Parts: sequence; C-alpha cells; structure tokens
Amino acid sequence: MATKTADKYIEAVGRRKTAIARARLTPSVRTIVSINNKEASLYFPTQALQLTALEPFLKVSLPTQFAVTVIVRGGGITGQATAVRHAISRALIEYDLNLRGALKKEGFLKRDARAKERRKPGLLKARKRKQWSKR
Repeated sequence: MATKTADKYIEAVGRRKTAIARARLTPSVRTIVSINNKEASLYFPTQALQLTALEPFLKVSLPTQFAVTVIVRGGGITGQATAVRHAISRALIEYDLNLRGALKKEGFLKRDARAKERRKPGLLKARKRKQWSKR
C-alpha cells in the first residue's frame, strides 16, 4: 500500500468506518500538516479531533520533520480523523520500521473496522422493530 517514488515521499492509506485517508509524508524543515488543502486546525474544528489526527507524531519522537499532505474522503469528521491517524502511522512505519512497536502498542496500526450495520427488510432500523401489540 505504501510507496516510495523519486520525489522521496512516503504514501500510505488509512481507513475507519467509511472514511479513507491517503497521507503523503515528505521530509521538510518543519512539520506542516495539510488536510484536503486546508490546515489541520481549520479542517478539524475541535482540539480533540486535531489531537486524534496528529497523535502518531506525539507518540514517537523523530528528529526529522515532515510536510504531511492528506486527502480524506467519506465518513464523518471523527471517522476521518481516525483514518488520518491510521494513514500517518502506516507512513511513519514505512519511513522507519523501528517505530512499529511504539505505534502498535498505542493501537494506531489496527484498522478499526466497526461500521454501521445495514438495515434489514421489515425492520425500522438494523435491529429495531415495530412495537408489538397484543390487541
């Protein structure tokens, strides 16, 4: 999934629910994060979502800084934040395999496959039924 090209960037894909994020890490002078051509602080409105998306950088200390470009599609804002976290974690492992232990311990490498259950015919929602009436 992750690839290296002649431009020396590292690319990885992260997923959560129906959100898919593609992250590109390019070595840079300082860390710059761009999500869908916006700054991370503008794209994710709350501090908690910003922290969730950029958590891999906080958990591993790297001497190298990266310019991070992320394209994220689908899902809601929370699913997108965790998809970005998954993609960045996978790209960091492609950069340095020694980071795998720290990221795996935090659970950033596991693809959280939980998604909304489909609606079944004859029911109101996935499992909700109409109220039973005796008379």
